[in-house]
Amino acid sequence: MLDLRHKPDGLSVSQRAPSDGLRIAILSYRSDPKVGGQGVYVDYLASALAKAGAKVDVISGPPYPHLSGDVRLIKLPSLDLYAQPNNGHYALRPKHLLNPTDTYEYFGHLSGKFVEPYTFGQRAFAHLKRSLVNYDIVLDNQTLATGITKIATRLGIPLATTIHHPITHDLKLALEAAPDWKHRWLVRRWYAFHHMQVREARKLHTITCPSELAKADIVSEFGVAPERIQPIPLGVDQDTFRPDLTVKRSARRIITTASADTPLKGLHILLEAYHQLLQSHPETELIVIGKLRNGATKRTIRDRQLDRHVQFKSDLSRDALADEFRRASVAVTPSLYEGFGLPAAEAMSCGTPVIVTDGGALPEVAGDAGIIVPKGDAGALAKAIGDLFDDPDRSAAVSAACLKRAQDKFNWEKIAPRYLAFFEQAIADQC
Repeated sequence: MLDLRHKPDGLSVSQRAPSDGLRIAILSYRSDPKVGGQGVYVDYLASALAKAGAKVDVISGPPYPHLSGDVRLIKLPSLDLYAQPNNGHYALRPKHLLNPTDTYEYFGHLSGKFVEPYTFGQRAFAHLKRSLVNYDIVLDNQTLATGITKIATRLGIPLATTIHHPITHDLKLALEAAPDWKHRWLVRRWYAFHHMQVREARKLHTITCPSELAKADIVSEFGVAPERIQPIPLGVDQDTFRPDLTVKRSARRIITTASADTPLKGLHILLEAYHQLLQSHPETELIVIGKLRNGATKRTIRDRQLDRHVQFKSDLSRDALADEFRRASVAVTPSLYEGFGLPAAEAMSCGTPVIVTDGGALPEVAGDAGIIVPKGDAGALAKAIGDLFDDPDRSAAVSAACLKRAQDKFNWEKIAPRYLAFFEQAIADQC
């Protein structure tokens, strides 16, 4: 039986009055919305759950989330080595050697590993062990670390886990893109944490994911029993991402979002498509929401002489991002794989026509409203964009269909109750 010390006032779920509200902790090892979609998810979900009556704490490592609504942020500091000068190679201090987790984080990072999931798991377990807060349930946002699993097994707190997609897809695509054996060795080294994630995922009894495709991949890639996984789609902040007739839509502007310069995101495919499109539509603009980093994207822009054509915009507020979607003629998600595809849903909520690939769960997001092209096919992508530019009536029809689908499918007021029911069932199952 679950230790009732972790229930408010010693009440079991069946004894608690509906007005009491669940006490939920959301764990996320890095949560800044400007460095990835998981940070956006944490803010959206926490705010929606709080509006639905839950009491929500977000426990996060750096970079920290930007939270809205009645949600408390609990910061778990790390060495944050990626944010340090020289990639944190000179960040070690004598005091860090007194802490096994700090020591592991430093030397693991120095040797080329991505160790944040493991070290955050250790810190989260230690925090909850000494915490005086009685959480009804803890939701782990894809940390999938040894320390997280111990929250359920050693502390007796019900644990649920969000897996957006198996990290094995990122590993495979990165290996395919590596130019030689040295780079492949570095890729395997960096992604070594996936072994821990596979192992810990198989121990979990309560998992949610954002799509049916993600569920199928978690089953096949991680070896998790399908009955342990309940897909719940993601929602969008539709108070912000909505149509605004006062914002003028450009005639020939493409927008895409690229939080990281990785093969999985397919930005290099869109750049090739854009290069082709300029031959027939030379006035076309390309706006990339993200930062231009040294890597494949920068090389492609240089090789295709696109420097004067592509604009990168970063550190935008949510309102500013919504305006960018509203100004665009079309929003493109060129990813080779996505477990969901939140930027496409945000663009649809603004009434922007979307073109996505058939990579992963993107067709589930676009449904029969958006346009779907084969992943990795720059020619097909260029043609789809050009055809939409050349047919204003079709563009308007796609815009209307995307908006209607977004309002029906990606509304947090409808999705939050599904999460709360999921949590209640998880608590009952783990008692």
